[in-house]
Amino acid sequence: MDMQPIPYGRQNISQDDIEAVVTALQGDFLTQGPKIFEFEQAFAKYVGAKYAVALANGTAALHLCALALGVNSNSKVITTPITFAASANCVRYCGGSVVFADIDAKTATLDIEKVRTLLASSPKGTYQGIIPVDFAGYAVNLEEIRKLADEYGLWIIEDACHAPGGFFTDSSGQKQHCGNGNFADLAIFSFHPVKHIACGEGGAITTNNKELYEKLLLLRTHGITKDAQLMLENHGGWYMEMQELGYNYRLTDFQAALGLSQLKRADDGLERRKAIAKRYDEAFAGTKVLPLTPPEDGGHAYHLYVIQVANRKGLYDYLRTKNIFAQVHYIPTHTMPYYQALGNKKGDMPIAENYYEQCLSLPMYPTLTNEEQDYVIDCVLNYASKEKLDA
Repeated sequence: MDMQPIPYGRQNISQDDIEAVVTALQGDFLTQGPKIFEFEQAFAKYVGAKYAVALANGTAALHLCALALGVNSNSKVITTPITFAASANCVRYCGGSVVFADIDAKTATLDIEKVRTLLASSPKGTYQGIIPVDFAGYAVNLEEIRKLADEYGLWIIEDACHAPGGFFTDSSGQKQHCGNGNFADLAIFSFHPVKHIACGEGGAITTNNKELYEKLLLLRTHGITKDAQLMLENHGGWYMEMQELGYNYRLTDFQAALGLSQLKRADDGLERRKAIAKRYDEAFAGTKVLPLTPPEDGGHAYHLYVIQVANRKGLYDYLRTKNIFAQVHYIPTHTMPYYQALGNKKGDMPIAENYYEQCLSLPMYPTLTNEEQDYVIDCVLNYASKEKLDA
């Protein structure tokens, strides 16, 4: 069967999306207009948080979170090695130190017991915060992490880039949606094309903390305010004050318009992702292809569908010959040359490193057809039948 290239992820742009962007382009504002606040309100409502701040990308969101929480050269922050580098880099942007804790082999998310051991082995006050990641769309149990963070006086930034619409169930049986602000001080999202909601580029921070929200608004736009109630002086209608060293991390109105349009069908996309995951699960049951399928209660957002095979490179290369462009998520951050130069080394995180040697993300996006998925499945199983995936 001849197949067009099948990527691991891709955007889904509808006619409604196109019309929303065109309408915004024909309006009075290309940036700093009403669509930004409209998108922020809609997104905050979607995840169940009080406030949202739209930004240029997810990395900008992480950077501003670290700034707002006061990360500096004296700060030490714990995060996972299995994530995109930005989850750790945001601490370095502010001069802080990143300390990695290993992952749970069943979920590939931060192992809370490893974090607990790390904290218990150091004097209180050594660490300032934790950045857990809802990896692949699996929602971290933030209730448990919050209890641990409170014990040691730490803040939490939830990296929920993979998990809008995802949730975990708390100890009282309530669904806690990723980014709702009930446990994390701040949460961040990405609107990159391969994510659930695409703005081209884009990101957001959600929070229930009004003080942090107002600080983020200031940091997003050069640290400048025109709010008369906040200014120290007021020379007239033109006057503005730079009160902090901020950044230009704004989202445009036409990107926000695209995000609003995408948000309207976010739930449909999430259900399709879950249906694709179920078909993969059923196809690979009883084979040497082992899905990373942690026990969960329907809250997985399935940004990625990850399998684990011993001969990962062989399967990766084979799939590319079949026009299937699977991907690896992620190379452990602590093994990157930059972080090794800071004192980390291979062997520090054995579970993460073992996971990396076996992980492969198969195509997962709402417009993936059943025919295309069947082709992917057949290719994976064909390779598994001919090659020793356990060798």
